[in-house]
This record gives sequence, structure tokens and C-alpha cells, in this order.
Amino acid sequence: MERTLSIVIPAYNEQDRLGASLEKIADYLSGSYPEAELIVVDDGSSDKTAEVARSVVEGRPQLDVRVIRYEENRGKGFAVRTGFEAAKGAVALFSDADLSTPISELRKLVDPIFEDKYDVTFGSRALDRSLIGVHQPWRREQGGKVFNLLVRTLTGLPFWDTQCGFKAFRMDRFRPLLEKMKIDRFGFDVEFLYAAYHNDLRLKEIPVRWDHCEGTKVSIFRDSVRMFREVGEIRKRGRAGRYSVSGER
Repeated sequence: MERTLSIVIPAYNEQDRLGASLEKIADYLSGSYPEAELIVVDDGSSDKTAEVARSVVEGRPQLDVRVIRYEENRGKGFAVRTGFEAAKGAVALFSDADLSTPISELRKLVDPIFEDKYDVTFGSRALDRSLIGVHQPWRREQGGKVFNLLVRTLTGLPFWDTQCGFKAFRMDRFRPLLEKMKIDRFGFDVEFLYAAYHNDLRLKEIPVRWDHCEGTKVSIFRDSVRMFREVGEIRKRGRAGRYSVSGER
């Protein structure tokens, strides 16, 4: 398997913290994965997110950095799929723009895929909570536990944290599933894992370091109902066989 890597960063109104995050990623890739590509997807931001990203491109001519922008805000799931469709690497990883999981945790996820042990690996805050540096506010943390319990109950996925924004995929096996994905907003993580799991890809939940960062775009009140509805939609689509990919992987 070719050891090529794509890093996808979905970003929406991230002008204030994106620059520092991209510099950290660029520094890490320069030392560890100099041939990797970095793709920033500006999900219809109303601020200068794209300009900030392009400034990193201009300052790092030795790195393969691309900025994809569209005008309408479509949601994080749509942004990640857009980045994955453009990705050239054999393995693609997406990370939250705030780097709540440090980019240095990347090897934990991508090495097992390059070694052909797994097809999908994803960071988890639940398996080893000693790795959490800064916790979320209590109400948000408890809400996350309830949501993951709901996901396990409704989908049958045997995982404890589907929502950590740090996931890697073997693209020759995951790419055929992208056209099956319909969830554009925060429930997309569940859909990604559900589709992979039900097409017999090899999945591994891996504990990673994580710190809560202020400025999250998720509202525990506004988005909870939507996320619960999206999980129900995923279950319905799964039962109807909408995620099945015919033929051999």
C-alpha cells in the first residue's frame, strides 16, 4: 500500500484560530510526512477563513496545500466529504480546525492503516479518559455520553465515542461509500462509521489526547434534536440497505 497521506480540515468561521492550527500542522508534516497534502475546506464562512488558509499556502511553498471554498454553508459533513473527494492520498484523515486532538496523535491512527491492520481508525475520548487534558463543561460532557449511548442503542455500533473529530480512512475501501452519505451536519460521524461497519471494513477506536477548546460550533440545545433525528435517519437508511456497496471491496 502506497504511504501517501491527505489531511482534511473542515472550517467554518475559523479566522481567529485557523492560522495557528495550520502552522502547527504544517510544521508537523514538514518533519514527519513531507509528501502529505493538506486540504482546507472553507464551508461557506462569512469571515476571512479562506484568506487565513491561503496565507499559510503562500508561506509554505514546499508543502502541498489546497484551499477549497464554496459560498453556502453546507455543514461539517459536507465539508469533510468535499475534502475526501478531492484527496489524493491512500489514507485520508480529517481533523477539527481547533486541533482539540493534537496533530502529533496522527501516527496512532494512520500507521495501523498503512500496516493493513485496519481500514478505518478514529480517536476516542472514552477509552482512556486520563488522556483528556481540559474537560468539556459538565453538561456538555454528560450530553455527549447520552448521545453515544443512543447511537449504540439505535445503530448497533459497538463504539464508545463516535464524535471525536479525528478520524482516518483507507480511501480505496472507503471512497466507494462516499456517494452513499447524506448527512451534512454533525451526525455525519455516525454515518461514516455506520456505513463502514456495515460494509465489513475493519474499524478500530483508538484513545487519543484531547482538550476542550472554547468556540465550538455545536450547541447542546440547538443541535441535540437535529443529531438525534439524524441518527434515526441513519438507522432508517441502514435498514433499507442504502449504505450497501455491491461487489468486492
